[in-house]
Amino acid sequence: MKEEIFDSLYGRIEIKEPVILELINAPSLVRLKEIDQAGYSSPFFKKKCHSRFDHSVGVMILLRKFGASLEEQIAGLIHDVSHSAFSHCIDYVLDEGSEKKHSWQDSIFEVFVKNSEIPKILKKYHLNLDFILNDKNFPLKEKELPDLCADRIDYSLRTAYHYGEINSKTLNYFLENLKTKDKFWIFKNFKPAKGYGELFLKLNRKYYAGFSSAVMFKTTGDCLRYALRKKYLLKNDLFKTDREVLKKIKENLEKDSILKLLFERMKGKIKVENNPKNYDTSCFCKSRIVDPLFEEKGTLKKLSQVDKNWKKILIEEMKPKQYFLKFEK
Repeated sequence: MKEEIFDSLYGRIEIKEPVILELINAPSLVRLKEIDQAGYSSPFFKKKCHSRFDHSVGVMILLRKFGASLEEQIAGLIHDVSHSAFSHCIDYVLDEGSEKKHSWQDSIFEVFVKNSEIPKILKKYHLNLDFILNDKNFPLKEKELPDLCADRIDYSLRTAYHYGEINSKTLNYFLENLKTKDKFWIFKNFKPAKGYGELFLKLNRKYYAGFSSAVMFKTTGDCLRYALRKKYLLKNDLFKTDREVLKKIKENLEKDSILKLLFERMKGKIKVENNPKNYDTSCFCKSRIVDPLFEEKGTLKKLSQVDKNWKKILIEEMKPKQYFLKFEK
């Protein structure tokens, strides 16, 4: 049994491993096809973001291309299954979420997986669930910021490519200049390391922690939080798809003027500015930055060791960004 899949970054990939094929077609993974990677991107960005499914499969493929074990590929494939509808917007909905860390899905990941169909699939192929759930076993797949990992590399290059910040030639340039050594991702020399670092910085300022994302996170979070409070949504609905949650909200718009206002903000129909002196509400955005490793004359170095200005950028960009939203009446 084999299946050929097409990925927008990596091209056509042939999958032969039955466990990978079964996981890709499992309900928990299929649901991610209708979960927007960014949150609710279409009203706030020119192009709709890719799905959590695209990214999850992409992480698996990237690990596969660089020789990771089957277990690490599986860990990469399932790493986002606990994301709710509208992805990181959930951290602006639930009291236990964190605007500064965007980590709610991580806090429930193990429980979510164990209550899904995934353990049964892994058991069928004699794979150890607890081993696969332990990130310490898979340093290529996951590392803390500002280090590189497959998750971070895929979502950054995927964002850049889908939003037109890089073309296929630049994409391939970064991939061709990457390698792994002693469980670290390494660029082959300084130039691609610096280029990738600068690209990631641009993505963070324009997308991940930019003003448009802050508005997206906050307005979507406010709308969903209100819908939960009014019981137009139930908490279990958050583990359906973006489309299903939107349908429930739309069904209640005409009978609730507050919900309608919040939904219009969420749809980007009400102008908003960042005004620290006169604002309706404030919020934080998680901020991200990387410090890529590269090889120079057989020695591994971090970008910040060679580029002293990058040290300053690391300190500044690791701080959560705060915004003060003032909506037009």
